Amino acid sequence: MGNTTSCCVSSSPKHRRNNHSRLEPYRAEPELSREDTGCNLQHISDRENLDDLPMEYNPSDHPRASTIFLSKSQTDVREKRKSLYINHFTHISENKHHQGPVRRKYSSCSTIFLDDSTVSQPNLKYTIKCVALAIYYHIKNREVDGRMLLDIFDEKLHPLSKPEVPPDYDKHDPEQKQIYRFVRTLFSAAQLTAECAIVTLVYLERLLTYAEIDICPANWKRIVLGAILLASKVWDDQAVWNVDYCQILKDITVEDMNELERQFLELLQFNINVPSSVYAKYYFDLRSLAEANNLSFPLEPLSKDKAHKLEAISRLCDDQYKDIRKAAKKRSVSADNLAVVRWAPAIIS
Repeated sequence: MGNTTSCCVSSSPKHRRNNHSRLEPYRAEPELSREDTGCNLQHISDRENLDDLPMEYNPSDHPRASTIFLSKSQTDVREKRKSLYINHFTHISENKHHQGPVRRKYSSCSTIFLDDSTVSQPNLKYTIKCVALAIYYHIKNREVDGRMLLDIFDEKLHPLSKPEVPPDYDKHDPEQKQIYRFVRTLFSAAQLTAECAIVTLVYLERLLTYAEIDICPANWKRIVLGAILLASKVWDDQAVWNVDYCQILKDITVEDMNELERQFLELLQFNINVPSSVYAKYYFDLRSLAEANNLSFPLEPLSKDKAHKLEAISRLCDDQYKDIRKAAKKRSVSADNLAVVRWAPAIIS
């Protein structure tokens, strides 16, 4: 504004007409192919736009994409619900006058039941159980189209223990308890947090999507180990060193751990970013998986101390957003309606 010079100088209409009158008539030239011009660059219209890809191909990157483990568990969950439904009514018909035990706790006016797991502070034990259950469904409902098995994850080529791997090591699916014991051992020895378990599952699904491989009985331990190794370094401020994992798994070498980490990062294309929206999606999907499999988080009655803590947190948040509310209330009021909105504090007894 106010400058006399401009980057776009427009001439007068008279000059433009004179200039066009001296131009030769346009003659269309034959189009040249990319081979004739010697340019084999891909046209921008032919390039694949990642934003236009279906969301389900990037569940670990997009918060709106459905997680793989939740979709793979749907078939088994429906069969379990059908079986429980049949067994429930069979039990009722056989014991009409027998009052069964109440398996689920419900809140009332006098008692409120809450679990100690939140998205910012998940329960460690039950989060590991949910992650183990998600890995179990990945292995059980894997695709059988003969996807390649990368050597770095093959337990036959890179064993985690000295005892010889049995010949049929890739034929038997591990049980959920076996997966849980393996993950729990690593988390307990390395003193990892529950948030790290969720990030581990994010990296695991990102690896399966990017590398186009499946997790199976032959590679699940090394894939989980690589995901835990990477998640602990990204999430925790004081990360566990590779040599520390060699103290947990006595028969693995530091060189093997370094190579596992390097190839895992390359297969992830060095994309180790986990947005908060993706993290929250995985947390709530794990809770949905737990509820569908009757793996509910432990509920405890709301005590006075916990109620005071919740009230203190609520008051702190109220103070933080007080300025925002004041700014929202400052608006012009017409002379016909001079009603002033008053904010009354809520009192929790």
